[in-house]
Amino acid sequence: MEPSELATNLKSKKNIPLIFSVGPGAVIPTSRDIGMTKETENLDKFKDQLSGLSQNTPIVVYCGCCPFEHCPNVRPAISLLKQMNFTNYKLLDLEHNIKIDWIEKGYPTN
Repeated sequence: MEPSELATNLKSKKNIPLIFSVGPGAVIPTSRDIGMTKETENLDKFKDQLSGLSQNTPIVVYCGCCPFEHCPNVRPAISLLKQMNFTNYKLLDLEHNIKIDWIEKGYPTN
C-alpha cells in the first residue's frame, strides 16, 4: 500500500485498516505497536493480536527501520499472516524508512 493512500484514509477516517507496527516504534496513528518481529516474543505478540480476527480483516503492516532489502522485521510478519491464512493484508511501501517515506512527507503521526 502506498503511504499516500493510507494517509488519505487516516485523514478522512474512512477505510482504515488495522495497522500494525512490526518495527522499533509505532509512528502512524491507530497503529498497534508489536515491536520488532525478528524477535520471537514480538512475533508471538503479533500472533496473539491476530487470533480471533476474521481472515479477511483489512490489515496493513509496516516497519520503517530501514530499506526493505535490509529489514529484518517485515518478512516474519508477512510470513505469519500467510501461515494464519489471512487474505486482506498489505505491506506499507516505505521504500527507504519511516522518516523519509512518511514523516518528512507530512503524513499523520502520533
